[in-house]
Amino acid sequence: MIHITPRNVSAAAVQHLRDSGYSSALAKIFAARGISDSKQLDTTLAGLSSFDALKNAREMASLLADAITAKKKLMVIADYDADGATACAVAVRGLRSFGAQIDFIVPNRFEYGYGLTPEIVHLAAQSKPDILITVDNGIASVEGVAEANRLGMQVLVTDHHLPGDTLPDAACIVNPNQPGCAFPSKNLAGVGVMFYVLLALRAELRNRGAFAEQAEPNLGNLLDLVALGTIADVVKLDQNNRILVQQGLQRIRAGRACAGINALLQVAKKDPVRVSSQDLGFTVGPRLNAAGRLDDMSLGIDCLLTDDASAALQIAAKLDALNRERRGIETDMQDSALASLEHIDPKDNFSLTLFDESWHQGVIGILASRLKDKFHRPVIAFARANNAEIKGSGRSIPGLHLRDALDLVSKRHPSLIKKFGGHAAAAGLSIAETDFENFVAAFEQVCGELLSANDLAHRIETDGALDVAEMNLEVTRLLDEQVWGQGFPAPQFNDEFIVQNQRVVGEKHLKLQLRHVTDKTTSHSTSRENDTRQVAGYGKASRLREQLLGGPSRTNEFDSTASGPTLNIQGKLIEAILFGQNEPLPEQIHAVYSLSVNDYNGSATLQLIIRHWQPTGE
Repeated sequence: MIHITPRNVSAAAVQHLRDSGYSSALAKIFAARGISDSKQLDTTLAGLSSFDALKNAREMASLLADAITAKKKLMVIADYDADGATACAVAVRGLRSFGAQIDFIVPNRFEYGYGLTPEIVHLAAQSKPDILITVDNGIASVEGVAEANRLGMQVLVTDHHLPGDTLPDAACIVNPNQPGCAFPSKNLAGVGVMFYVLLALRAELRNRGAFAEQAEPNLGNLLDLVALGTIADVVKLDQNNRILVQQGLQRIRAGRACAGINALLQVAKKDPVRVSSQDLGFTVGPRLNAAGRLDDMSLGIDCLLTDDASAALQIAAKLDALNRERRGIETDMQDSALASLEHIDPKDNFSLTLFDESWHQGVIGILASRLKDKFHRPVIAFARANNAEIKGSGRSIPGLHLRDALDLVSKRHPSLIKKFGGHAAAAGLSIAETDFENFVAAFEQVCGELLSANDLAHRIETDGALDVAEMNLEVTRLLDEQVWGQGFPAPQFNDEFIVQNQRVVGEKHLKLQLRHVTDKTTSHSTSRENDTRQVAGYGKASRLREQLLGGPSRTNEFDSTASGPTLNIQGKLIEAILFGQNEPLPEQIHAVYSLSVNDYNGSATLQLIIRHWQPTGE
C-alpha cells in the first residue's frame, strides 16, 4: 500500500520566507525542503563555495599551469555517462581556452568497463600523452594509475565518487569525498569538480601574469554543461549545486548555450527560453546518455564540443534515434523482469536482485531504477559481460546506502565481488556469473540487517493540497523557473477530485477533466464578490483575480444562467493527464499531481500531471 504523506513544514520558516517577499505557495514549498532563510535561496555566483576549500585544487592547478607552459600533451579519460561526458567537455573546452594541448578518450563500456583500467592506459599510451586527467572516475583506479606511472605518464584524478580503502598513487587527486577534504559541498558531480579545478587554474595563471596581454577566459561559458551534468547525475542539489544549475539554466534561456545542448533541445522539441531543470534531467540527459548506453559516448562528447550548429544537430539526431532504441529495449527488459516476478512476491524480501542473459548492459541501470520505484526496495539488475562475469547496476531507497551495503558484502565474502563503486542511491559491480545466487543471498542478508519494515513502507511525500487560487499558469511558470532535483524535489500536491471526463489518447494515456471533490453539485451560485474575497490575500492578488475571473468581458462557461462573469472556483474544470494507463478511473480519486504547462498549437494552458492515484477513501 502506498501512503501519501505531507512534508513537514516549519511555520516559522514559512513566515520568514513570506516576510522576505515569497508567495504563500513558494514559502511552504521551500520551507518543506529545509529552507528557513532567504539567503539559502541565493543563486548568484557570489554564493559559490571557494575552490580554496577543495583539497588539492591549488596543487592540481599548479601542475596544470606548468604543463601548459611546457606545452605538454594532456589527455582526458572520461566516463560513459552524461556526467562524464559533460565533465570531459568542460575539461577540454576549459583547458583549451588556457592554451593547453589536449585530447580525450572515453572507454567503451562493453569493451573496457568503467574507469582508468590498465587496458585504457595502454590505449591512451598510443597517443603518447604526458599527463592523463580523469573526470568522473579514477578514485578507485589503483591498478590503472600504477600502470600509467610505470609507463611514465603522470595522472591527475578528478572524481566525486566515494573512495575505497586505498587511494591510487596519482600525482594529485581532487575529490570532495576524499579523506581530509573540508569542501562544504560533498555533492559536487564530476563535472562540478572539473569546473572547480578550472577556477583554481585560472587563479593560478592570473598570479603568474598569464593574462597581462590577453583577456581571461570566461569560465561562465561552461556553466550550461555543468548544469546538465549535475542534474543528469542525480546528485543532491545542495545550495552550491543549485547555484551551478541555476546559472547554467540562465545561460541556456538567454540563448548562450553551446551548440550541442541547443541541438539536443531542438530534437526534443523543447524551447530553450523556457528550459527547466526537469528538461535537463528527463529530456536532454537521456539523449546524451543513450550514446554511452548503446554505442560510444564519444558521439555525445563530440556533440558537446562542436561549435558548428549544423554538425551538432546531425549528431543530436543520431542521439535521439539511439534514445528511442534505448526506450524500446528498456520496455522489453521491464516486461521480462516483471514476468519473472509473477510467482514471486517482492514484499517477502528486503531486496530484489535479477539477472537475465538477454538483458542489455547499457540499460540495466534504468531497469533497476524502474523496479526500485515500483517495489520500493533496493534493486540490482545484472547483465552478461565478458570473461564469464556479469555486471550489475543498482538503485536504492533512502533507508539503505547502497555502496556501503556492497562494501559490507565484500568484507564478509572477500572473493564474491570482483569490483564495485558508487553512491548512496546508485552503484555498480561485477561478479562471476556462477556466483549470482551466492550474491543474491549475501545482499539480501545485508539489506535485512540494515533496513526495517518502516524503511520499506512506500510513501509519497507531497506539498499537501494546493489552493485553487494558486493553480494557474503564473504559479506553474514560477515553479518551472526554480531548480529542482535530487534532495530538492520538484513540488507535487495531493487532493481529491471528481473525474468529470476521461478519454484515451496515444493508446496508453488518459486525458482527464477533473473537479475538486468539494464541488459535488451542479449549482454555481457563488457571486463574483465572494470569489474575489476567496482569491484575495494571495500574492499578486489582482493578477490572479483577473486570471480566475476572466475579466469583465468574459462569461462563465460553467454557469449558463449567468448574466455576468460569475464563477464558482471549486467548480472549475481542470485539465489533467495520466501517462501509462488506459483503464478508466473511478468517479472519484485521491490524486498526487504536479503542475505543468501544456503548449499546443501556440496556446499555453494549465495541465495537471497525475503522478499517482487511488480511489477516494483508501
